[in-house]
Amino acid sequence: MQQSKKTYTVEEAKRKLEHYCAYQERCHQEVVQKLTQMHMIPEAIDLIVVHLLQHNFLNESRFAKQFASGKFKIKHWGKNRISFELKKKDISKINIQDALNEIEEEEYLELFNAIAEKRVQSIKESNIYKKKKKFADYFLYRGWESYLVYEKANELIK
Repeated sequence: MQQSKKTYTVEEAKRKLEHYCAYQERCHQEVVQKLTQMHMIPEAIDLIVVHLLQHNFLNESRFAKQFASGKFKIKHWGKNRISFELKKKDISKINIQDALNEIEEEEYLELFNAIAEKRVQSIKESNIYKKKKKFADYFLYRGWESYLVYEKANELIK
């Protein structure tokens, strides 16, 4: 039995991608990937991406700000991890910097301190050095700055 793949006209693909972008902020990379999965030719992809940009369905700066805000507030990622993940999505350095600047320094440190206090309580380890390592690994993986992490580890774990 032959598997037939659905084909789209440029107009159909435009509508579909407008909905895709309206539902949730997207970056260029995600849009191009989606169009490629829809078996669109490169010329059609360029045409549709330009259309989405012109009609403000696609906005890299808006995407970066939303992404950074969400990952910080919901997943509690630090700036290093957010920056790394945005780079993986081919977001420009300027947009990454703008997105990170949207995070209030005071709010950033407050959240870090709050989750650090909680984390320290949850680590069941009697060896101080192992406990510090577990603490540091947790925060470094989530992209918090190392100077913050080690300072806090020394302050909370004695």
